[in-house]
Amino acid sequence: MPSDTGAVRAAIEAAGTAGADVPIGAVVFAPDGTELARARNARVELSDPTAHAEVLALRAAARVYGDGWRLDGCTLAVTVEPCTMCAGALVLARVARVVFGAWEPKTGAVGSLWDVVRDRRLNHRPEVIGGILADECAALLEDFFARRRGQPSE
Repeated sequence: MPSDTGAVRAAIEAAGTAGADVPIGAVVFAPDGTELARARNARVELSDPTAHAEVLALRAAARVYGDGWRLDGCTLAVTVEPCTMCAGALVLARVARVVFGAWEPKTGAVGSLWDVVRDRRLNHRPEVIGGILADECAALLEDFFARRRGQPSE
């Protein structure tokens, strides 16, 4: 398994520039560290409101690992704290660990605004490690939104 820093770095690579979509990247690793899938946000590209990087990576990983939908023992690395939809998806997929970069105080659902993944009413609670390469991950978003507003990034 790559280090948490290495896993988030892979997610940063997956984010790329993401074109018209917000540059968020996600990578799913098997328990032995093998990369199963990577994805970037593609909501605009696919005209699909569910095409978040995490959901796309979970879908692709589920096709190649486990029993078709359970990702037992796997780690999801993502550049930004998952939203409610993505947090719910990773709980349902039985992901063991979530490692992310930037915190998202407006929509984050693994500790910031909500804490879906630690809700004791759910039947699965993954380990969460946040803030890995947070500044680098936040810079991806800051640069993207600065370009959209026509402002130079710092």
